[in-house]
Amino acid sequence: MRPLRVARAVYAAGVDLDAYVAEHGGEWRRLEELSRRRRVTAAEADELVALYQRAATHLSLVRSRSPDPALVARLSRLVLTARNAITGAPSFSWQTIGRFFTTTFPLAVYRAWPWWCGVATAFSLFTFGMMAYIAANPEVANYFVSDREIATLVNSEFEGYYSEFQPQNSTLRVWTNNALLTGMVLAAGVLLVPVVYILFLNALNTGLVGGVMIAYGRSEVFFGMIIPHGLLELTAVFIGAGVGLRIGWSWIAPGPYRTRGRALADTAREGMLVALGLVVVLLVSGLLEGFLTPAPIPMLLKDLVGALVWGAFLTYIVILGRRASQKGESTALPEDQTEAALPTA
Repeated sequence: MRPLRVARAVYAAGVDLDAYVAEHGGEWRRLEELSRRRRVTAAEADELVALYQRAATHLSLVRSRSPDPALVARLSRLVLTARNAITGAPSFSWQTIGRFFTTTFPLAVYRAWPWWCGVATAFSLFTFGMMAYIAANPEVANYFVSDREIATLVNSEFEGYYSEFQPQNSTLRVWTNNALLTGMVLAAGVLLVPVVYILFLNALNTGLVGGVMIAYGRSEVFFGMIIPHGLLELTAVFIGAGVGLRIGWSWIAPGPYRTRGRALADTAREGMLVALGLVVVLLVSGLLEGFLTPAPIPMLLKDLVGALVWGAFLTYIVILGRRASQKGESTALPEDQTEAALPTA
């Protein structure tokens, strides 16, 4: 019987972990030594591959039978180091970053456009309907807020909110808050209902505030302060929610050629790519809210800048996303950047 099979059989029978480590410690040290060398001979390369395969098998056995996290961590680092020594460690590539922003991200967003456009339509209809109703019936607002709170909101709180902090601090604050909200609706999409609930609360709040501001003659302040950053910010939230709902729907209706698990995995992977891209989009909207919204310039000019940035983003998604779709591009990572399965002896 081969030594490894003997070790496996003995370890499976319940030999002490210390004895197992003592038996194979020499191999692990030798593997560590070879992995650190910048150059190896042909014979040493063969030895490195063989020891790597054996260490991967040892790691699999220890993970399944040992509760010792220190040993698992040690072998995991050893196997990873050896794998990088054999295959070459992945290196930073501007080409990969460029492909993400010119192909992968816009394609993933473009593919999900029916979902996030549907979310945007439903949100907008409910929000503007709420605004119109409260503007026509101001007394309804008293079911949610008091007269004193309404007076504070209309006279100072709404406009003062955007100049309460220094621009850089405001940018960081709204960036993290919006990223959290977008991440919540995207991740909760697998359950569908939480996304609808979160969007409903945000639409209700926006409609209530907007309706109150309109009812008390402050509509120009409301829209003037919301539009510069809100168009891009809300679009990012809509995309996150739409992609999240698409993920949830994938396990309900996976299609004729995919299992539910495969469909969920594929759409969730695209969802993670969208989440990465939206981090940048939300940073831009945060910069607009932190620096442009409170700027002492005419509101019309601020609204124009915000609308131009929003239009540029939508144009970017439509043009590059459609182009990538027509070319048959994929959102999958290149083969040389995907995780390889660990070989065993």
